[in-house]
Amino acid sequence: MSAASSAALPFPVRLMPQLSLDPVLVALTSTLLLGGLVVLASASIAVADGGEVGSFAFVWRQLLAIGVGLGAAVFMLCVPTTFWQRSGFLLVLLALALLAVVLIPGVGHAVNGSTRWLRVGSITIQVSEPARLAVILYLAGYIVRRGQDLSSHFVGFLKPMVVISFAAVLLLAEPDFGAATVLVATALAMLFIGGARIRDFLVFFAAAVAALATLAVTSPYRMRRLTAFLNPWEDPYDSGFQLTQSLIAIGRGEWFGVGLGASVQKMFYLPEAHTDFVFAVFAEEFGLLGALVLIGLFLALVWRILGLARKLAEAGQWFQAYAVFGFGIWLGLQAFINIGVNMGLLPTKGLPLPLVSYGRSSLIVTLAGIGFVLRACHELAAAPVSTGRGRRRKRASS
Repeated sequence: MSAASSAALPFPVRLMPQLSLDPVLVALTSTLLLGGLVVLASASIAVADGGEVGSFAFVWRQLLAIGVGLGAAVFMLCVPTTFWQRSGFLLVLLALALLAVVLIPGVGHAVNGSTRWLRVGSITIQVSEPARLAVILYLAGYIVRRGQDLSSHFVGFLKPMVVISFAAVLLLAEPDFGAATVLVATALAMLFIGGARIRDFLVFFAAAVAALATLAVTSPYRMRRLTAFLNPWEDPYDSGFQLTQSLIAIGRGEWFGVGLGASVQKMFYLPEAHTDFVFAVFAEEFGLLGALVLIGLFLALVWRILGLARKLAEAGQWFQAYAVFGFGIWLGLQAFINIGVNMGLLPTKGLPLPLVSYGRSSLIVTLAGIGFVLRACHELAAAPVSTGRGRRRKRASS
């Protein structure tokens, strides 16, 4: 193709042949997406049966979300990462605005007592998902700009944590304790890897743990969840019902499972079987062996993302490295919490299993984050070899 005819093509079309995508990351993401559709089809068939589009209503909606998510991934793939680095301040303002507007009476959409969604026509958006991605990009830019202050002054550490704390307060007001925990933990991990002093990190970490523990103890419904987690069999028909049904599902799976589609717990015994507790249905149908394979896929995905972050850091691409690291920590932490809740290792939280659970906002934003990681990989492959490989460069202070 001549240069003139190539220039006449739309920008994404001209870009695609030149892209250097990471095949392992693409393969792992695709495997979890396709496997998640199969599990979702089985887990949701009872609640979807009789709907206007039949027994696979949730599968069709998930497929639509995958299409939108792939579009978001392509968009992130086409936009240079420097654009997001320059837009950090606007991104964090957008994140805080989304978290605040959902709390306005009459604007936010409430489900099961929680106001976490915005309804735009027939579309419902869980605002915490895009807000978290925006905060990760903002923090990556802040670490690059203010790395010297972060590593030498408490104020340099305090400034971003004030923003994170405000976002966490807004999340707790929805209430969304799980999302607030993931956001704070991801932010602390990013600042720690970005050079924050150990003492500053420990002081704020202790304060955050104390604050979250106080909220859990002083809130009646959170206290009920905590006590149900500690001993769900004490009240198996009320506060401990969801967890006991999840444990029954996992126990029924034994070594090799009862077979795809043969789960009993999904038949209106286990609440939220297709969303927060899809892992329990998967373990029931595929057994311990299948559960270990699924956990292994998530470990491989997170390991790959963190490995790419290390390569970006070695090449001196610090913004991309911190952003990719933050996204990997977020993804891994959310998967860990979801599986831990299903297995009774953690108190119940309303967090979906990334790429597997039914949850359109989560799926779209996760795929957008994968698109950003792939864009960073492309820029790494296209960049000239750095002479300072393996040595951290001095970051600008402004």
